[in-house]
Amino acid sequence: MKAVDFDYEQPRSVAETCRLLGETGREARLLAGGQTLAPLLAMRLARPAVVIDINRIEEFQGIDAEAESVVIRACTRQSRALADPIVQSRLPLLAKALSFVGHVQTRNRGTIGGSLANADPSAEIGLAALALDAEIEARSATASRRIPIGDFFISPMVTALAPDECLTVVRFPLPQGAVGTGFREASIRRSDFALAAVAVQLVLERGVCRSLAVSLGGAGATPVKLTAIEHKLLDTRLGDAELAEAGRLAHDAIDAVSDIHASAAHRRRIAGALTMRAIAEARDEALAGRA
Repeated sequence: MKAVDFDYEQPRSVAETCRLLGETGREARLLAGGQTLAPLLAMRLARPAVVIDINRIEEFQGIDAEAESVVIRACTRQSRALADPIVQSRLPLLAKALSFVGHVQTRNRGTIGGSLANADPSAEIGLAALALDAEIEARSATASRRIPIGDFFISPMVTALAPDECLTVVRFPLPQGAVGTGFREASIRRSDFALAAVAVQLVLERGVCRSLAVSLGGAGATPVKLTAIEHKLLDTRLGDAELAEAGRLAHDAIDAVSDIHASAAHRRRIAGALTMRAIAEARDEALAGRA
């Protein structure tokens, strides 16, 4: 098959992109890396009247380190982010998550903002962004706003972006203290969609957990924060008993889905095991001072 006919636009700036979106709205689709849009077009599952190619806009590219955050612009390639020393040193959880994304070829074309805007519930970047409490900057022709990542994912492939808005920047706040991170994923084959995945970031103070973020993806309609675990394990030393309790809470808390790849019950079992392993990985990393 091949795509239905559509108009093709190649704006030269963010402002021009926003103007085109304002004029076309729901009839348009943005083309960044194209790792999802291109096959959807080929199978006619997406039928936009206009495709707006934003690949060559310089304002959409790059990574900046600020005093309390790291800023990644929307069209930054995933492979560039994975190799960037700022991401490696200041956002180790995102670096771990990126290493699980597709294949090298996928990461060479895929973008950070494109993955988030696509809102695949099994996508690793959105899962890490949720654990890291990231913030989305969105812009239209008339205004700009910031969207907390917890409010961004609505349902599979649906986000809080309005039809005339584009995602421009992702802002990742930086934690303070002895940071540890863990990322675990289960899939049928390496680089397949995750049956379940868990991202963890924590801060230890004298071996005691003072901050904990746990997010789960792949098992339901959107990635979710496991707040019950975060509250339960706070101010503990994350010993075997606490890890076992975290696994039980993860198993019981999620609203897992069944599909051709795995049953809901299997996903819950996987989620429990991955949660224990990811927290242990983060704890050991913080204790060893490798974060």
